[in-house]
Amino acid sequence: MKFSRTLALILLFIAVYWSFKSLMPAYKANEDVSTDSFSTDRALEHVKELSKEPHAVGFPGHERAKSYIISELKKMGLETTMQEGYTAGNWGNLSKATNILARIKGSNKGKALLLLSHYDSNPHSSYGASDAGSGIATILEGIRAFLSENKTPKNDIIILITDAEELGLNGADIFVNNHPWAKDVGLALNFEARGSGGPSYMLIETNRGNGTLIKEFTKANPLYPVANSLAYSIYKMLPNDTDLTVFREDGDIEGFNFAFIDDHFDYHTALDTYERLDRNTLAHQGSYLMPLLIYFSNADLDNLKSLNDYVYFNMPFFKLVSYPYEWIWPMFVFAVLAFIALLFWGFKKKKLNIKDIFKGFVPVLITLIVNGVLGYFCWSIITWWYPGFKDMLHGFTYNGHTYIAVYVMFSLFICFYSYHKFRKTTTPNLLVAPIIIWLLICGLVAQYLKGASFFIVPLYGLLAGLLVTLNQEKPNPFLMVFLALPAVLIYSPFIKMFPVGLGLKMMVAATLFTTLLFFLVLPFFGQLKSKGRLAYLFLFLFFAFGITSHIQSDFNEERPKPSSLLYVFNADTDSTHWATYDNVLIDWNGQFIGENKRKPNTETISSKYRTNLSYVADAPKKDIPLPYIDTVMDTIIGDNRMIELCITPKRDVNRLEVFTNPIGMKSAKVNRIELSSYFLQNRRSKLVTHYITNNDFTELQLEFPKDSVLELTLYEASNNLLTHPDFSIPERPKNSIPMPFVLNDAILTIKTLRFE
Repeated sequence: MKFSRTLALILLFIAVYWSFKSLMPAYKANEDVSTDSFSTDRALEHVKELSKEPHAVGFPGHERAKSYIISELKKMGLETTMQEGYTAGNWGNLSKATNILARIKGSNKGKALLLLSHYDSNPHSSYGASDAGSGIATILEGIRAFLSENKTPKNDIIILITDAEELGLNGADIFVNNHPWAKDVGLALNFEARGSGGPSYMLIETNRGNGTLIKEFTKANPLYPVANSLAYSIYKMLPNDTDLTVFREDGDIEGFNFAFIDDHFDYHTALDTYERLDRNTLAHQGSYLMPLLIYFSNADLDNLKSLNDYVYFNMPFFKLVSYPYEWIWPMFVFAVLAFIALLFWGFKKKKLNIKDIFKGFVPVLITLIVNGVLGYFCWSIITWWYPGFKDMLHGFTYNGHTYIAVYVMFSLFICFYSYHKFRKTTTPNLLVAPIIIWLLICGLVAQYLKGASFFIVPLYGLLAGLLVTLNQEKPNPFLMVFLALPAVLIYSPFIKMFPVGLGLKMMVAATLFTTLLFFLVLPFFGQLKSKGRLAYLFLFLFFAFGITSHIQSDFNEERPKPSSLLYVFNADTDSTHWATYDNVLIDWNGQFIGENKRKPNTETISSKYRTNLSYVADAPKKDIPLPYIDTVMDTIIGDNRMIELCITPKRDVNRLEVFTNPIGMKSAKVNRIELSSYFLQNRRSKLVTHYITNNDFTELQLEFPKDSVLELTLYEASNNLLTHPDFSIPERPKNSIPMPFVLNDAILTIKTLRFE
């Protein structure tokens, strides 16, 4: 029996490993792949060409990336067209976007299938290999393989490679709202990235129910679906929109997002390179595209709308499991009734007693509280010990995976040690409290977070475990592991997914999921005589991973520290400063900020995570020309004042940002593009950000109440601090990279205009 329990424990650990391993295909270099199949190696060649240099809007590499995509589409015999235009989207980010389009004609006249990704990289240092060179490469290689069969699809296939996605989904905006092909689209497949590795998650974009989309996706039968309705419920709460969001909101077009999020520290940085893109991940994207392309190019795309929602989740062997929302409450009620019946049966057989059941609540509360508090303070503890990690704005460090292991090992130590102390309490009595906790969770999600209602499925395994332990003194350990398999296969990846996707601040999700998963495997763990030894094993692993994480905590060429430096000329105060967003300076920017650093008095310019400058220091004054500002019109009509300005750069610039004092803006146009009323009502102080191409001017047309005083603060920035001839900034050391999500390596001028 002891040998059986040991073997069953080994099988349990193998199941945990398999829950991760089975998520993605395995890439094999130089694999001989037929021309009519997707080849990861061939796709990698596209990634390599597209990621040779940063190619954000307005950068030299941007034009080269566009030309490469066009040439590759033409090699396949596809006629390409461009769509060009200005838009500010819903973010108040104005840019000139140039979309690339091609169309494969189908035999029918139904709705078209659209393949979507974007070719601009994030300003200013990202090479864009994953985001979204991988998406373009997936589409180019997939279309090549599809066309090689010389079969005419029933539906038209539209290829749309958008521009200016990173600036505000601008390319998608001009396509959906201005291009005649937009009305033909019945379904969009969007390929994206928020890191450089890991499994690609499928997320649905729909304004109605997801029922039909889930059914059709299941029929397409991709080999490695990684998707669950909880992930999308969370995704909808976060401000992480993609191009597909515009299709849903502005065009009511259904779609699937495919995006990978691991190795998040590479996202939008100079580390987003060809070398660092996970080959298995790219193979995973291809494993989605090919079956979906074949299926949906011949399916009926006119009837994808649905009023019904489905709960769905992936499992090895079963692929995507789904069922309608109508089953949620019956499944919950059945679990409650089964639990009540088991309680009556247990008391009748005298296997349960009130005293021991209450004892069972003690380890449950200890493990949840200790592990919850530990996970909650994870990021605070890490950044206190290693303050340089505060400068990794992703919130996920290079050794972040090791930190997950550290906290999971400690959580398991707490779980095993707590239940070791209650080893004299019988397993059936110990199971009652975890079941009650899980029933409470399932009831709450059924009411408030229906996408997570599949939590009830592993609970059935726990209820079955209680049934077996009530009837058998020494249950078969392999049966107990089998009953726990749904919980292990579903929840194990979640332990990693939340801190990877949301940052180490969400380590609490990992520690609590570990604890809750332990409860679900308790029918097996309860019969182990070695819980004490296992507790000390996990404590040892905690220290081992902790030491490893410390060894990996330094910054070096493989793990470079993000750093930032700005030169700021404030014309309002006639002052010049060096500035940085760094909490911990390195020698490179420390020589400018130096010992005279001080906290800034004001904010300077917007950033993705509302990151403010950390330090400023006096700087020598340089001759940095301010933009030319021409007041074209200033008049009062009725109760409103109308002002028209034209702002023209006098130097090579990349960005102009305009802020206002608190004032009710009736309407605003930038380069004849009207800013949405939604944005104007929710904008706070920012009016517009113009990402400038070819040193273009910025024309503002503003309407506001005539009794109001308007202040416009203009922030004009160029990303050339390191190359400007008036400065002698040394090259950034190899153990550092430009900090993402903030203005960086830039010369910034500030000028305020007042209209009384």
